Amino acid sequence: MDGFGLAVWTALWLGILTSVSPCPLATNIVAISFIGSRVGSPRLVLLNGILYTLGRTVTYVVLGGLLASSLLSAPYLSNLLQKYANKILGPVLIVAGMFLLELIRVDWKGSGLREWVAKRFGEKGLAGSVLLGAVFALSFCPVSAALFFGGLLPLAVQHHSTVLLPSLYGVGTAVSVVVVAVAFSLGARSFGKAFARVSSVERWARRVTGAAFIIAGVYITLTSVFGVLS
Repeated sequence: MDGFGLAVWTALWLGILTSVSPCPLATNIVAISFIGSRVGSPRLVLLNGILYTLGRTVTYVVLGGLLASSLLSAPYLSNLLQKYANKILGPVLIVAGMFLLELIRVDWKGSGLREWVAKRFGEKGLAGSVLLGAVFALSFCPVSAALFFGGLLPLAVQHHSTVLLPSLYGVGTAVSVVVVAVAFSLGARSFGKAFARVSSVERWARRVTGAAFIIAGVYITLTSVFGVLS
């Protein structure tokens, strides 16, 4: 597999990991639960879940594409990135990995705000679901910020991919939303089982990815910054 092929799968995996990380997962549950309590019909719950996913995915695509394009289009920044990309990427991956392994912790208290936003937009019907997804996509938590800014963005800049990689990341973030929406539409018991399984997968997936980030970051730092192992 070539470098870009690996980047494609990495972008998708980062999106999936973002979707099952504690804060985004809790946000998705709040959103779908509130939508479900309003619409009642299982089909409408699923439809609203899809629209919520669309809003969230499009936001990630637009934000990732704009940031990557801005970094690549500015001559000074572009030259700087070409020259120092690997030297910057190594430490960024190490810090992102430390967040994923919870070696660095930042308290995130936003449950009340999430519920308030869900209430405001959840009452606006189908359009509200799209807007709710867009707003929640921008409410980065430490882990999701580490995955997006520390994982996806450097990858998109490195491979000059302002559309494909952010799009794949956005698609990956839809995973837990679909699971939650389907489980909610099937009933409380299925909802509880789905949440438990997703939470279990998230723990080991986050640890494996965090360890991989740190290993890759240390290797890149040693080769690009210190000239060791090159």
